[in-house]
Order: sequence, then C-alpha cells, then structure tokens
Amino acid sequence: MTATTERPPATRRRYRPGSLEILGVVLLAGIVLRGPLESLFSAPGMRTWSTVFVAVCVQAVPFLVLGVVVSGAIAAYVPASFFRRILPQQAALAVPAAGACGVLLPGCECGSVPIANRLMDRGVRPSAALAFLLSAPAINPVVLVATAVAFSTDHRMAWARLVAGLLTAVVVGWIWERIGRPEWLAPRLKSGADEDARGFATFLTTMRTDFTQAAGFLVLGAAVAATFKVLVPARWMEHVGSSVLLSVALMAVLAFMLALCSEADAFVAASFTTIPMVGKLVFLTVGPAIDVKLAALQAGTFGRRFAIRFAPLTFVVAVVVGSGVGLLFWGLGT
Repeated sequence: MTATTERPPATRRRYRPGSLEILGVVLLAGIVLRGPLESLFSAPGMRTWSTVFVAVCVQAVPFLVLGVVVSGAIAAYVPASFFRRILPQQAALAVPAAGACGVLLPGCECGSVPIANRLMDRGVRPSAALAFLLSAPAINPVVLVATAVAFSTDHRMAWARLVAGLLTAVVVGWIWERIGRPEWLAPRLKSGADEDARGFATFLTTMRTDFTQAAGFLVLGAAVAATFKVLVPARWMEHVGSSVLLSVALMAVLAFMLALCSEADAFVAASFTTIPMVGKLVFLTVGPAIDVKLAALQAGTFGRRFAIRFAPLTFVVAVVVGSGVGLLFWGLGT
C-alpha cells in the first residue's frame, strides 16, 4: 500500500488594487460626479483651495520628474564604491567631504536611506554615510534650482538652503562620530547584490518607485497648503508670522509631519506668504533631514535603537542651524 502525500491547499493571494486601478476609480468617480463637483468647486473657498493646490502641483512636478530621472540614472550607472574611493580616511575630513558629495545625487530623501546603508556595507564610516544621507536631498542641484524658482523674488533662499543643509549634515555627522555607538547601528538590509543589479531595468524601477512615493507626498503637501490658505484665518497667520519664534516652531513641526519631497517642498513653503523667511528656511532645512517617513525608513533599515537617537538629534540640529542661517541672511525683519 503506497503512502500518499497530501498537498496543502493552495492559498489564494488577496487582490490588492495598484496605483493605476485607484487612479482609474478616481477618474471614473470624477466623471460620474461631475455635476456635484462643479457646484462644490464653484464656492469661493473651494476656488481658492483648487487654485493654490493646482499651482503648487504644476510648479513642482517638472522638478520632481527631473529629480527622479537623474536619481534613477545614478542608481543604475554609478556604483556605490565610487563614494568610498573619493572619501578621506580621517573622520574630521570624511564627514564634510561626504556632505559635499550630496551635490552629486539628485533624488528623493527616501532613496538616500538605502544608499547610506549601501555605503556602510562598502566600508564607509557611519558618520560620513549619515552626513551624505542628510545632505543629498537638501543641496543637490535640482532642489536648489527648484528653490530658486519658487523664491524667484529673493534668490537668497537658494543660497541659504545650501548653507543650512550642508551645515546640518556636517554638524550631525561630527556629533555622531563622537557619541555614536556600533551597537546602536544595526543595518539589516545587505545590499551587496544591488551593486551588480544595474542597467536600464534598474533605472526604470528606481525612477518609477521614487516618482510614485514622492508624487503622493507632493499631492498631500499641496492639499495641506491649500487647506491652510482657506481654513486658517489670515489674522491668525499674521500673528504667527509676526513672531519669528512661533513661525519657526510651526514650520519645523509642519516639515516633520508633511514629509514632502525635497524637490517640491520649496513651492509649498513659498505658498505660506505670511510666514517670515527664517521660518520658511527652517521648513526647508528640517524636511529633507528628518520627517515621519524618514524616521520610519531609518528604523526599518538601521534599527529602532538608531532611529530613537538619530531622529531627535537631526531635528534639533536642523532647527537650530536653519534658524541661525536664516537670521544671518535676513535678520529679524522678514
């Protein structure tokens, strides 16, 4: 009598709609509900909301697309070992050198976390890799050009952002070199195979992933900015704007919570017309350095023990540096 082996019943994978299906449903709903939507958006408040929302998105999308294209090209064709070869061995020099290398990597801050992990896997000291992680989304050419366009009436913002972003990365890197412990940093994602997985397929995958993530946060940020414009009384915003301390605190918290892409956040910051330039610079300094999504990514990549120490350190340094640089550029007047 032969024994028969019973196969476990096949488990059906639960269907999960993708972004394309969701977009199709939204468009279909818009067509079906065209009449009610027209009456809704004809209200004065909704007109203002839709105008601000569309303006922010339309201004930011070209820079977002350019950023993800360049980021995908670098991920596909520039090996991570390139940065290890050009960095000095001394920590005092490696940290600012790694921070300056951030100019070479246009892209979303989401992509900087796995790249920093890859650099550590290749032998780059953690403080230098973390300085690169903080500077790449903040001082790359796409971000600086987008900032100059968003603040076309005051090009000092682009220079101030460059100084504040680089200084934040270097200061945090130097502090981590002194206080960081190896047991706090436990990389979980080994990316040795990623070094060989390069080419056009990697370019397309990276570009699609970065754009999908960044575009969602851009839409969220534009919606929040438009909602602020409509719901928050102008008198209240003028009161906040009259105090540098209140505007810094408000914009720092907003930057952390909104989790915008650095290639589009300048257009959102520029929409807060009553906030002084110092507060806007803090928004543009904190956002690329640390926000809710970056804290989660860092915890998943390097471990919770790292994230609970690195995130507060980065937030405090970014607020202090952004405020200090803003006061140097504009003083207390604007």
